[in-house]
Amino acid sequence: MGTVVDAANKEANGRASINKKVTVVFVLGGPGSGKGTQCANIVEHFGYTHLSAGDLLRAEIKSGSENGTMIQNMIKEGKIVPSEVTIKLLKRAIEENGNDKFLIDGFPRNEENRAAFESVTGVQPEFVLFFDCSEEEMEKRLLGRNQGREDDNIETIRKRFKVYLESSLPVIEYYSAKGKVKKIDATRPVGEVFEAVKAIFMTALDFFP
Repeated sequence: MGTVVDAANKEANGRASINKKVTVVFVLGGPGSGKGTQCANIVEHFGYTHLSAGDLLRAEIKSGSENGTMIQNMIKEGKIVPSEVTIKLLKRAIEENGNDKFLIDGFPRNEENRAAFESVTGVQPEFVLFFDCSEEEMEKRLLGRNQGREDDNIETIRKRFKVYLESSLPVIEYYSAKGKVKKIDATRPVGEVFEAVKAIFMTALDFFP
């Protein structure tokens, strides 16, 4: 396991930053905050490419590569996939994509992720889109949409929420101090939330359709 992580580190240090100018927006919000729906809207209206750290890890596992097998084994053993591994996948996805505007969804999950992403890629986010949603509302949404699923019980949802809060809040606080967090009230209906998202993108990026 160490060798793959070391290799990822070595490659990251050797190749240093991403080799093109890119605009990156981090998208953060708890489970059930509606991030996925809004990311799809942003892609459609503003031409961004949506990168989900979880999807990239799953795709790597599915590919059957040595790296994918290592990731799968770590997840099976309940270990956290090292930042370098996830960042390497994000970096590759950015470099191989023809676009120069990216939404990175569900990452950085914690302060260590954040620091590693900036040092490995040389990229700082343009801003952080934070979908602020009450625990009560997220519970209601998750219970409503997950009927029949194994992880739809209140206890599991509350655990996920607690983990999210403990790990993500320091990231939000770090970027807040830099004036980079755009907070959205995600308890409102989907259409209203997207109006707020649109206003942020048009102002922050001087976007003209």
